[in-house]
Amino acid sequence: MKNMNAKQKKLLARIIIAALIYLVGMILLWTDTLDEDDNMLVCFIIFLVPYLIVGYDVLLSALRNIKKGQVFDEKFLMIVATLGAFAIREFEETVAVMLLFQIGELFQSIAVGRSRKSITDMMDIAPEYANLEKDGEVEKVDPDDVEVDDIIVIRSGEKIPLDGIVIEGSSMVDTSALTGESVPRTAREGSEVLAGCINGQGLLRVRVTKEYDDSTVAKVLELVEEASDNRAETENFIHKFARYYTPVVVIAALLLAVFIPVFTDRSYSDSIRTACVFLVTSCPCALVISVPLSFFGGIGAAAKKGVLIKGGNFMEILAKADTFVFDKTGTLTKGSFNVTKVECEAGISEDEVVIAAAMAEAGSTHPIGQSIIEYAKGKKLDIPKAESIEEVPGHGIKAGEILAGNYRLMQKYGIAAKESSETGSIVYVAKDGKLLGVIIVADEIKEDSASAIKGLRALGAKNTVMLSGDKRAVAEAIGKKLGLDSIYSELLPDQKVAKMKELLSVQKDGKLAYVGDGINDAPALAVADVGIAMGSLGSDAAIEAADIVLMDDKPTKLCDAVKVSRKTNRIVKQNIVGSLLVKFIVLILGALGMATMWMAIVADVGVMVLAVLNAARTHGA
Repeated sequence: MKNMNAKQKKLLARIIIAALIYLVGMILLWTDTLDEDDNMLVCFIIFLVPYLIVGYDVLLSALRNIKKGQVFDEKFLMIVATLGAFAIREFEETVAVMLLFQIGELFQSIAVGRSRKSITDMMDIAPEYANLEKDGEVEKVDPDDVEVDDIIVIRSGEKIPLDGIVIEGSSMVDTSALTGESVPRTAREGSEVLAGCINGQGLLRVRVTKEYDDSTVAKVLELVEEASDNRAETENFIHKFARYYTPVVVIAALLLAVFIPVFTDRSYSDSIRTACVFLVTSCPCALVISVPLSFFGGIGAAAKKGVLIKGGNFMEILAKADTFVFDKTGTLTKGSFNVTKVECEAGISEDEVVIAAAMAEAGSTHPIGQSIIEYAKGKKLDIPKAESIEEVPGHGIKAGEILAGNYRLMQKYGIAAKESSETGSIVYVAKDGKLLGVIIVADEIKEDSASAIKGLRALGAKNTVMLSGDKRAVAEAIGKKLGLDSIYSELLPDQKVAKMKELLSVQKDGKLAYVGDGINDAPALAVADVGIAMGSLGSDAAIEAADIVLMDDKPTKLCDAVKVSRKTNRIVKQNIVGSLLVKFIVLILGALGMATMWMAIVADVGVMVLAVLNAARTHGA
């Protein structure tokens, strides 16, 4: 009762009142206080009252749909069947049918409400206001009114309204609403904070980096809203099936009512009873309700784990995926490069190599360049400003007489150098036409990448593949550590797409999923059967192109997504097979005159309740 809304409580009250009146009528019949044959009108009124109390909204809904031209639905079947049963004096069965139908509707409403709550909880991450700081004063404003580079203040316990960088203060930030991760993250000066998270005990001053419409929270809410529009193939089939199935069973019931007395010695009263049993049994409630409810529940369950699935169709595809293709940097690895080794030529010091490289990389946003600059800062080296910085596409950087890049850059400018066999990203540094040395920069593998690959294998993955733009030695070293089946290296973005198409062309029964996080992954995400983006730390382009978003940088979230999808699909199949099997058996018995109205009730309402309860299991997926 506590978790019911007003509409559900009202329906429950009607069910209880109607059930009590119905019980009184049944007691009068059982004790022979009332004789159905002698007091037919009294019996009719006694059972008509609970019928109207519990079923008036079904009757009105059917009439409204008829006016709109939407004649054949489950409510129309229920009204025709129950009024037909009234006509042949099956009063008690008629009320029982409507009572149980409404009990099923209540179960369905509660189950849908439970599914919606997962989505609504996700919607609650939307911030109501932002504390905008201007001229030393702080005022509450709408997040839409805050612009990039404005300063906002986030107090203890408040939602972070926009994405930004902390410029003052430190705190523990609860990211669970976005990522499903219960462990808070530390936010201090220089840290990035995301809209929708909740500030802990400290006060933060944040410089806004994105307008509200472009913020993480706005994109998450947009994805959640889109999810219900993307129906699974099974859902679409059930809706089409119901559209043609309902008129067919109505015509079949009509033919039974008319022709049974013509070809057998049974009466028209019997034939109408058989037709009513046929109609109640054939009602497609269990399928029409439970299939979308299962997918909706699965999407909600995934959202609670920090996985946003953009629709039931993508959930259905992921459940069939047996080939998983990964980007390397930022997906399986941290994307945070560190200088692990500096090799110097004879007579050259390490500081000379690092200073030259840092001069060339000044202003670079590339992780490798940033790692060299950070390394130079850590050594407290004085970095002079380079005369001019020019990027050499696919090779590296030229800053005056300084060159910093790959082995091909050295070859391009005729620098005598020997190709390094070190594992990692190798930055060759030269000055005045002479090689100074090489800097080895390595990207760390994420702590749970190996667990994710192992988990996918346990779930039946047949092929795990990594695509990387890195040199072969680096990619293969990482791939072997993770136990991947295939590693493809030194790929440009267009070559990744070509490789994806090649993998898709040899794909047989299963589906292919691609997991990436960068801007250059967007085309590959779009080509895959199902594209999966690393969300909170991924690029907007990757999130936009993906069908599923992991709102954390943990690859093991992929295993959670696969488990939820497969469990949801199993439940959908169970409901379809179970519902059709029971209905088929009772329909045959009904057509032969061997089924009672109570059997019809079990075949319809009983099966619907079981299907809805089964669909509700997706919440614990």
